[in-house]
Amino acid sequence: MTFFNFKKNLLYLVVLVSFSGNTNAQKTIPKKSGYSITPVNIQNVKLTDAFWLPIIKKVQEKTIEYAIHKCEEEGRLDNFLIAGGKMKGTVKGQMPFDDTDVYKIIEGASNTLISEPNPKLEKLLDSLIGIIKIGQEKDGYLTTWRTINPAKPPAPWVPVIEGKRWESLQISHELYNSGHMIEAAVVHYEATGKRNFLDIAIKNADMLVRTFGDKPNQVHGVPGHQIVETGLVNLYRITNNKAYLDLAKYYLDNRGNPKNHKLYGAYSQDEIPVIQQKEAVGHAVRAVYMYSGMTDIAAIYNDKAYLDAVNKVWTNVVTKKMYLTGGIGSRPDGEAFGENYELPNLTAYNETCAAIGDVYWNHRLHNLTGNSNYFDVIERSLYNGLISGLSLDGKQFFYPNALESDGVFKSNRGSCTRQSWFDCSCCPTNLIRFIPSIPGLIYSTNRDVLYVNLYASNTAKITLDKTDVVLSQQTNYPWDGKVTLTVLPKKESEFTIKLRVPGWARNQVLPGDLYHYKSAASAKVTLTINGKPFEYKENNGYITISRKWKKGEIIEMKLPMEVKEVVTNTKVESNKGKVALEYGPIVYAIEEIDNATNFDKITVDANDTFKVTKEAALLEGVNTIQTNKLKAIPYYSWSNRGVGKMKVWIDYKE
Repeated sequence: MTFFNFKKNLLYLVVLVSFSGNTNAQKTIPKKSGYSITPVNIQNVKLTDAFWLPIIKKVQEKTIEYAIHKCEEEGRLDNFLIAGGKMKGTVKGQMPFDDTDVYKIIEGASNTLISEPNPKLEKLLDSLIGIIKIGQEKDGYLTTWRTINPAKPPAPWVPVIEGKRWESLQISHELYNSGHMIEAAVVHYEATGKRNFLDIAIKNADMLVRTFGDKPNQVHGVPGHQIVETGLVNLYRITNNKAYLDLAKYYLDNRGNPKNHKLYGAYSQDEIPVIQQKEAVGHAVRAVYMYSGMTDIAAIYNDKAYLDAVNKVWTNVVTKKMYLTGGIGSRPDGEAFGENYELPNLTAYNETCAAIGDVYWNHRLHNLTGNSNYFDVIERSLYNGLISGLSLDGKQFFYPNALESDGVFKSNRGSCTRQSWFDCSCCPTNLIRFIPSIPGLIYSTNRDVLYVNLYASNTAKITLDKTDVVLSQQTNYPWDGKVTLTVLPKKESEFTIKLRVPGWARNQVLPGDLYHYKSAASAKVTLTINGKPFEYKENNGYITISRKWKKGEIIEMKLPMEVKEVVTNTKVESNKGKVALEYGPIVYAIEEIDNATNFDKITVDANDTFKVTKEAALLEGVNTIQTNKLKAIPYYSWSNRGVGKMKVWIDYKE
């Protein structure tokens, strides 16, 4: 892995390493999660997968370097130096949250270090952290544009956020900046054992604890854009300082409380208290970050009111407001959830950040319950509406992810083609933050129960109560449904392996009646252990195998894959008379470049025969679906061959 060939004017990155503080490794303090199920750390999952490994390596080897150069070109790094008096100038960039792009890059790179040590990358991160430290004020405050000149925020935001600290919490993003910084610092500490970034985060969090609360001399208010809540919870788990947990709960408890602050309204999920919320409304990214924080509080405090609210909102999202690709947030106006069943295709927003936040939320819900429905949502997002945000070359991005393109339409930060960067570059850096952490989704444990949640080739070292286990997984998923697991316990021992049966293999598109398959597949999942058929019972979306395991035993599972036609609930006006095509977990789309003749008149007919073909030279190797009238490609791969029309939902003829 190579990191990075900087321009000469970035020499100060190396020079400023001396500002990076104490780099001595320390043992992590035991965490208090509140969750009964624990993900297997990415450090213990060695990925060899032909689908996911190239995507992760692309981010590690291309996208991180590309984004750092973009941050340097647009002054993200300069802002920290200007704020700290090491460079002269005015604030650079257009957004009050530009600092967070640097934090998210560090978080993604830290996840990379967890997977594989890299001294050169680690030294680079020390340099970046040293620059961040320069921009931090003595009391711990860290939002560079306000430190540089509170009366002159980034130009598009004048005069709405100028003034003193915390005066414009609804839109200043001061607490959003803290949230991403704390999240990144925790991951960096877990990756390296170094306190240089963690100490910056603790200093900032301590300042927040002193600043916010119910006391007369404290600021009464909550974040406009959520994420500081989960950051504080994660910092609490590392430090065991309950003040951080209390502050996270304070922010959530006082949302929708008019006695605490002037309410921000539905856009910021601040119209009513969080425990009264039943429907997903407002800005989709803010929402799922908040729901993640609520789930943390529900888990740690065993809080029924929080959990009931989270469950109601989740049901609303999945059964009335989720796109087939796993995307959420249908409206360009406000980057927001629409009304129930408001799922237009051409104007669909589906911000990449919202898909990422939704995975974080659903992963927490699975850690709390072990219910496979949450991984059905995760898998649908991962293979479709999340990685669609990243181009095959790792340097082009989608901010919105529409389900149809006419080759012309443009919405807020959206277009019919991928872009190299954005005025608001949250999505590219959020992809960097998230994608290297994907191996940490594959497995989880609860005492002597091992959950296999996702299918990808890897070798994992897993600790159960009674024994350590090495689990080797071999598969060509998602292109075919055969999965082979070799079980290698340290000693012969009794424990349980739970194999997730994806929703699509159970004839369930998503929980609820928002989508269904036109015809249910008749083929069943088959399972053998050491070559002998195994009669299983499926429970809660998992096949449960409890037995005394010997070293070298082999489980083989075959998930029946065929092309399926998806139909939408008739309450979704935009999809009436249309079907979408799926194969395994992959949603397909037709793109004009493959269907140049009569694109707008292409139909799927009741008597169509589908042919699935592996095309190794197309779009870095994909399965295509073809009939005598169309050729479909995986949705995630569209718009990598120029501008053109695209559809997921295709007219259907009986």
